[in-house]
Amino acid sequence: MIDEELRYPIGKFSPPVSYTQQAVSGWISDIKTFPGKLRLAVMGLTETQLDTQYRTGGWTIRQVVHHLADSHMNSIIRFKWALTEENPTIKAYEEADWALLPDYRLPIESSLKILDGVHQRLGALLDSFTEEEWSRTFIHPQSGASVPLKRNLALYSWHGKHHLGHIAAAVKRAV
Repeated sequence: MIDEELRYPIGKFSPPVSYTQQAVSGWISDIKTFPGKLRLAVMGLTETQLDTQYRTGGWTIRQVVHHLADSHMNSIIRFKWALTEENPTIKAYEEADWALLPDYRLPIESSLKILDGVHQRLGALLDSFTEEEWSRTFIHPQSGASVPLKRNLALYSWHGKHHLGHIAAAVKRAV
């Protein structure tokens, strides 16, 4: 498998051309079911397997799980800012630097629990959105772009699948 395929096992994120109710419902379902899919993907892995990189120079499964907790916590906060402020500028963070912090060496259960709670709350929040709320936006400071919440939903649906692909690749390497 070439490096680009290992980096983007389901392809790079491509913003949807349209946002149908069916697509939005599917992405919400992806958000709600993600923690269970992640648990299944890591169930029974040994400590050695958890410390396997999905590609040379990439994160380990353990780092991916902790990253998912951090990223998805940031996501729910971004949704809430956009719902309660007018086109706020969100705070970006250095994901690669966070992955080097000591908490990324902990057992993964704490991050799996975080994801359970965040996704339960995020699912309930997303289910409540009106069409006007879906159109609310935030500004991403790195790009300067105004991001509609529908696009952010599609991104986080993709994000979970993207990292599940990394975990599947790492599990194959660890066998």
